[in-house]
Amino acid sequence: MKSDIPVYDIQNFKTYKNDGILVSRFGYYAQQHQHLHSAHRHSFYHLVFFTSGTGNQQIDFKKFEVKPGLIYFMIPGQVHSWDFTTEPDGYIINFSSNYLSSFLLKPDYLANFSFFSGQPDHQVMVLPNFTQERITPIFEDILREGQNEQPINDDLVKTLLIRLFIEISRTTNVGQNVNGNSYNHTLLKNFQNLIEENYAKLRLPKQYAELLYITPNHLNALCNDFLGVSAGILIRNRVILEAKRLLINLDLLISEVATKLNFDDQSYFIKFFKKYEGITPEKFRKLNTNTHGSK
Repeated sequence: MKSDIPVYDIQNFKTYKNDGILVSRFGYYAQQHQHLHSAHRHSFYHLVFFTSGTGNQQIDFKKFEVKPGLIYFMIPGQVHSWDFTTEPDGYIINFSSNYLSSFLLKPDYLANFSFFSGQPDHQVMVLPNFTQERITPIFEDILREGQNEQPINDDLVKTLLIRLFIEISRTTNVGQNVNGNSYNHTLLKNFQNLIEENYAKLRLPKQYAELLYITPNHLNALCNDFLGVSAGILIRNRVILEAKRLLINLDLLISEVATKLNFDDQSYFIKFFKKYEGITPEKFRKLNTNTHGSK
């Protein structure tokens, strides 16, 4: 079945000497890949630092203004689109999910950075001037390494990438999601991973608490302390997000979306969606597919 929203893999793009990473000046990239202005998903990590250009973009259906000094990060699976009003430029880096895995002892290292959390409000930021001045040479060094005639030093590129992430987390208020209570931080991360794996099947906090061998009260306290929301809201928000992602696939009937998300029937799904989004799934689909289709 043809999907209305394409999913792009790192192999869909010209590589930067080595597989698993693409680095480019953004203006050139945007001109070469006009189709990426419409809604699409990535199967890789993606970041853009804008040095010029205006307009807006959507990440998982949240709209953000595009302007110089803005940087955004995306994790695999998120839905994205651009709509530029003036010519953009800057830097873009795409890298595969396993690009850094052989280099780092901690497989979940990127999860330490809140801009790789998958939460749009933490993924988009306007950098202060001093941070822009610190990271621009890092982007240039990564670009230069790809342009050299000799074989690329992959370890150098990976080191520069990590330095980039640390500089951004250090010089903004985003910071790293590291807390003195590492046990509770690990519990929260495990809970978020379980939601990602089971949101269509498990809807109750007590079901997740059981898998984590803690009480529902402990789980709720954990979520409120770290994130300011209850465990139930985290689960519900993930279900709604997936519903939105499925709804912009015009090949799927509303009833099929409901089935994929394990709702008992279509009417219950419609009531659920409208209760929390304020509009019906059909209305959401019309608003978003029309918007994306016009870009």
